[in-house]
Amino acid sequence: MGDYFSYNIYKLASEKTGLKEKNIKNTVELLDDGNTVPFIARYRKEVTGSLDEKEIRDIEEVVDYLRKLWGRKEEIAEIVDEQEKLNEKLLGKLFSAETLQEVEDIYRPYIVKKKTKAARAIEKGLKPLAEIFISQDTSAGRPKEIAKNYLNSKKDLHKVEDVLNGAEDIVASFISNDADLRKKIRKHFFSSALIRSKLKKSKNDTDDKYQDYYEFSESINRIPPHRILAVNRGENEDVLKVKIEVNDKKSARIIDRHFDIKESYYRTHIDNAKDYAYKRLIAPSLEREVRNYLNEKAEQRAIDNFSINLKSLLMQPPLPQKVVLGIDPAFRTGCKTVVVSENGRVLNTGTIYPHPPQNDTKSAAEYIKNQIKTYNVDLVVIGNGTASRETELFIANLINDGLEVEYTIVNEAGASVYSASEIARKEFPDLDVSIRGAISIARRVQDPLAELVKIDPRSLGVGMYQHDISDNKLSKALNEVVVDAVNHVGVEINTASAALLSYVSGISTNNAEKIVEHRTKNGIFKKRKDLLSVYGFGPKTFEQSAGFIRIESEKDPFAVTPIHPESYAAAEKILNKLDFSKQDLLDKKRIRILREKLNELDITDIAAKIDIGIPTAKDIVKSLQQPGRDPRNDMPGPVFRKDVLKLEDIKEGMIFTGKVRNIVDFGAFIDIGLKNDGLLHISEMSEMYVNDPFEIVYIGQTIKVQVLSVDRHRSRISLSLKF
Repeated sequence: MGDYFSYNIYKLASEKTGLKEKNIKNTVELLDDGNTVPFIARYRKEVTGSLDEKEIRDIEEVVDYLRKLWGRKEEIAEIVDEQEKLNEKLLGKLFSAETLQEVEDIYRPYIVKKKTKAARAIEKGLKPLAEIFISQDTSAGRPKEIAKNYLNSKKDLHKVEDVLNGAEDIVASFISNDADLRKKIRKHFFSSALIRSKLKKSKNDTDDKYQDYYEFSESINRIPPHRILAVNRGENEDVLKVKIEVNDKKSARIIDRHFDIKESYYRTHIDNAKDYAYKRLIAPSLEREVRNYLNEKAEQRAIDNFSINLKSLLMQPPLPQKVVLGIDPAFRTGCKTVVVSENGRVLNTGTIYPHPPQNDTKSAAEYIKNQIKTYNVDLVVIGNGTASRETELFIANLINDGLEVEYTIVNEAGASVYSASEIARKEFPDLDVSIRGAISIARRVQDPLAELVKIDPRSLGVGMYQHDISDNKLSKALNEVVVDAVNHVGVEINTASAALLSYVSGISTNNAEKIVEHRTKNGIFKKRKDLLSVYGFGPKTFEQSAGFIRIESEKDPFAVTPIHPESYAAAEKILNKLDFSKQDLLDKKRIRILREKLNELDITDIAAKIDIGIPTAKDIVKSLQQPGRDPRNDMPGPVFRKDVLKLEDIKEGMIFTGKVRNIVDFGAFIDIGLKNDGLLHISEMSEMYVNDPFEIVYIGQTIKVQVLSVDRHRSRISLSLKF
């Protein structure tokens, strides 16, 4: 491939992102060299200018697009050059094109097409006549008179109309293939188009689910993402007919001005060609572009919402040192129970039948009391699925009768997915699928991150319209969220599952399984460098992962912190200057004194003295101040209950403490202890205008809400923060 263009991809990326060219260049080189985003963000701050994970991924995405864009420009220039049609004007247009779509529009006239009507007309020799129409050269004579010169029965040009129609086909192709015209009409579409939906004659919406969209229209620049996805779903379910509408008369005027079409002998034929080009070739193509644009915008917003919700869910604080009794509620098949120890080990399993049809409340109560007493259970955790509120009432009654325990309701979304997964089968090969679900419910309170990473994020119930989103896009985005969460927290290498380890920077699924195998065979890891003895664990994998691994060990005291082994020497120098040793990191009394000394440290001075960058020095000092710290502990924990709430108890004006369960564009769903979550609409979040609910609340947040209204017929409750 020839080099037809000279450009600086880093400068172009800088213009797109607003980030410094130097930082972009350094970041791209790190990415190209196989470094992971978490590793670059955490341990290469001097090189990148302290870019965070989002900025690094933005760079990765922008540079990837620019590489495709300029690669395609080079390809097209080479193809057209081989056709001997390349000139400076065309190169200039390609150089200036900012999107792949613009590039393809420029290339359109040079594509070797199948036998189109225009191509057949050209073969019949009608191009000169078409060029007369395009030039509007009236001196050539009237159309019908000129057309007679092209009559040729051997070419199926028997009548004047055959000749004129063929010339119109060529003109229509010329209009359609004009890249500058398409750019102007595209601007018209994207600035003024409406999306319109209406009910199909063969109504398939038996529940009136899409009633709001039976006669609906809205500007494509104003419609919110959740409405785009709703319209799309209605169309996919064959309920709605959806189309994009623009002012076609304005489009016609744009074409007239672009080609300076005047009144002449040829106007009728030019108008015929213009109408065909616009209605059959240009408009349908741009309508697809608009729909694609809307879909991409809606998908991205849904993915962003899902990602934010997922991060909040994963970052909920663990409840260490709690023995938990997990209950997966059900009616006919019974409630599956499991007791798990403080470290998540399964102590006992069982099934109780306190609900219809068995109604064996007495035996169930005795069993629960026995389990709580035998295993010193601290907390009962109930899944929020079928029979959840009935089970809650059953447990609350036991507490009211004197049972010393608290309970909480957890979102059991994904528990059934986990229980039937390969991960669950490997963990508990001898246990029934339903019991595995109860284990997942219990453990996700003890350590949400460690348990939830075992489940496909799309099954965790914290998004909306996820089934209408591209699987690849959603999976990629959610995987990035999990990776960032896992590496932000760090992973205890001696207790982590293979599922959790596989999200650590640089560690593949195969690496993770080998780590667990090595741990099982050889015992616990005592220092980070022990990882190098794991089969398949080379220097690069160690470099990328070591800082995110945690080990509490006298042989590697720095391993309780995020300090990377490459910075151990620098960290030790800092400690020595303060008359401390690395062993002090395992002594709580010494840590308190160390923290005070570190607060007085001049970071700039110490960085210069031990020859490290200021960002790295800051990170080392911060890590030394809080060895073993879990960043999730800053987040609010679950709400514990001892009584049960019923819908009939709820009255307007009542105030409750609830927990944010899910957030969508139009508001948030709040668990206040009822079977169904209440809706906190975006309009009820503040006296001020709220553009984005994520600015006000986050998943797992504990908030006080006031009851705005109660719809007992539909079991719906509206909530407000404005009180």
